Amino acid sequence: MSQQPGPLTIGFDIGGTNLRGAVVNGRGQIIDSAHVPTPDSPKGLEEGISFVVKQLRANYDVDAVGLAIAGFLDPECTMVRFAPHLAWRDAPVKEILEDHLALPVRLEHDANAAAWGEYRFGAAKDASVWALFAIGTGIGGALMINGEIYRGAFGTAPEFGHLTVVPEGRECACGKRGCLERYCSGTALEHTAKELMDSGAFGEYPPGRMTGRMVMAEAKKGDPMALAAVEQFATWLGEGLSIVADVLDPELIVIGGGVSTDAALYLDMARKEFAQRIVGSGHRPMARLSTVELGADAGMIGVADLARQLTV
Repeated sequence: MSQQPGPLTIGFDIGGTNLRGAVVNGRGQIIDSAHVPTPDSPKGLEEGISFVVKQLRANYDVDAVGLAIAGFLDPECTMVRFAPHLAWRDAPVKEILEDHLALPVRLEHDANAAAWGEYRFGAAKDASVWALFAIGTGIGGALMINGEIYRGAFGTAPEFGHLTVVPEGRECACGKRGCLERYCSGTALEHTAKELMDSGAFGEYPPGRMTGRMVMAEAKKGDPMALAAVEQFATWLGEGLSIVADVLDPELIVIGGGVSTDAALYLDMARKEFAQRIVGSGHRPMARLSTVELGADAGMIGVADLARQLTV
């Protein structure tokens, strides 16, 4: 067995495409990792996780396992109530996996797991009241107060992405209309770019789908339409940040998710919009804005560290 700073735990990022597992030491460093395609049945999910754990345990002494899940958990983090891209429904996943693995298991919402990783090892070290905006396909959110993850009464808080910012606006997959994530996400960039192309205001564009990633890439090249789409994205981000600041008054807001890698394109614009829109603008302290330091690994690192608490 390899000797590493321990205790060692495994953190999983349970996504709709892949199950990624990583061995993480007590310093938040990834030692090794493995992945398999995400199965489409509950039994397949459990077998896939077991396979990755067995593969990693062949070389490392592991004390616990954590799962970062994009979905709704119960307040005690023992059940997966619903996960849009996974097969679990009202499933006692903690109990099932502990039986499969013969190891302690910790479940956590993926945004909370990423927030914990950043709090322990990244951009939010020493922050007392702070929030995470994880911007990717949609918006995931997390809130931490004095070193504790805030979950709300039923375990679903905070849903920053589903704040209504445009009454009767764009349809959202959640069933509402006008949600923030329909104007400020990778998917929103795609939608905004299509609207701008259809408007004809920027001339003729070749037909075909313009993804959010493509919009960012074109904005870096100075394309006027892409820059206009990013400007709208930044405006809505500033609006969302101001709402969060008015309600929660955090000292720090950390931007994460896939879109955070292109923060240089929009964060200054969003900061300016944020400063103008908060209540008492110019007469109150404003939350610092930062981007994640752990990147796409924040969730795995965070949930592995939370699982480590089960071994104390």
